[in-house]
Amino acid sequence: MNYYVDVIKRYADFNGRSRRQEYWMFVLCTIPVVIVLTVIDFALGSYPVITWIYTLAVFLPTLGLSVRRLHDTGKSGWWYLVGLIPFVGWIWMIVLMATEGDAGPNAYGASPKQVHA
Repeated sequence: MNYYVDVIKRYADFNGRSRRQEYWMFVLCTIPVVIVLTVIDFALGSYPVITWIYTLAVFLPTLGLSVRRLHDTGKSGWWYLVGLIPFVGWIWMIVLMATEGDAGPNAYGASPKQVHA
């Protein structure tokens, strides 16, 4: 749960680097929340209002985390736009997010593994 809260606290931070663990733990915390909110939306007959409110609320934190994750692999945050390519973009984003980050410092800062070790 700390990963989720830490990402929300750094909601508009597009500088630095984020580890794979931070990214994927945030994703794993977000998925059940979206599922529960979708069920609540359907039960109340308001679908997709509550789900969209949550999605908009976590848009900037998710974008910031994704950019920092790309920085960890030595890529610019603009690579996030690869996800807009039809059919293959989202697959390539999964590959980029699952790729191990640079072991040492890169142009975007020190390795988060060394900082948290």
